[in-house]
Amino acid sequence: MMMNLFRFCIVRTYLAIRYFFHWITRTGSFAPGQARHITPSPGLSKGPGLPAALFRHHVKQYHESSCSVASVVCVVNVLRERYESPGPTITQQAILEKVRTAHWKERMEPGGYEGRRGLPLAVLSAVVKDSLVAYSIPFKKVEMIRGSLNQRRARVRQQILGHLKKFQFFNSCLIIAHFDQGAFIKELNIPHISPVGGFDPSTGFVTILDVDPDQKFSYRIPFNTFYKGISTPYAGVFRPFGYDRGGVVVIHLN
Repeated sequence: MMMNLFRFCIVRTYLAIRYFFHWITRTGSFAPGQARHITPSPGLSKGPGLPAALFRHHVKQYHESSCSVASVVCVVNVLRERYESPGPTITQQAILEKVRTAHWKERMEPGGYEGRRGLPLAVLSAVVKDSLVAYSIPFKKVEMIRGSLNQRRARVRQQILGHLKKFQFFNSCLIIAHFDQGAFIKELNIPHISPVGGFDPSTGFVTILDVDPDQKFSYRIPFNTFYKGISTPYAGVFRPFGYDRGGVVVIHLN
């Protein structure tokens, strides 16, 4: 525990220095072409499609490490609405009590589970699948796609673009992104999780329904920025805590 605390203090110091560097040099999330915040509108949550349903069920995380809980409960409630499942809206506390995969609830506590808090991408994928099963929600499969900056980059980019289009136009999947939050907005470069709320192929902008309570509004980012954010390896500083790089978890519905 003390070793993890020591590592965490070193990581936080490094991240603060990196954030200050980006602020001084106007690089990273301070560079031009970053997030465009969306003005709230009742129209965003109206309609039968999955993007509108995501806006209806979007919630904020209840503490600093619970972005996975807010993201998963959002998509669970969207699909419960889609399939007309009986019962009230599922809360973040309720889903933690029901889905015990990977010590999810313990990972949300101050000390984490064996010193680890939050969910790396592979663990998030398992939690998403088990949450759907726990609430008897029909789905075809849950797919994990890890971001890549090497020779696989072109293929992975096209794969994710295809899923974004299926989500937006065919209501056939939902996407949860696992990304470097500081690549999108003026925050520290830390692993973060939020649902994808839309995609516009004419502009290439991806909508992020950020569950961070400090982000009052959702925002849109260029696809190139989105892809970079889900692919960066966090400079390797989070590997001791189980994090390599981000990606997406795709819930295929048909």
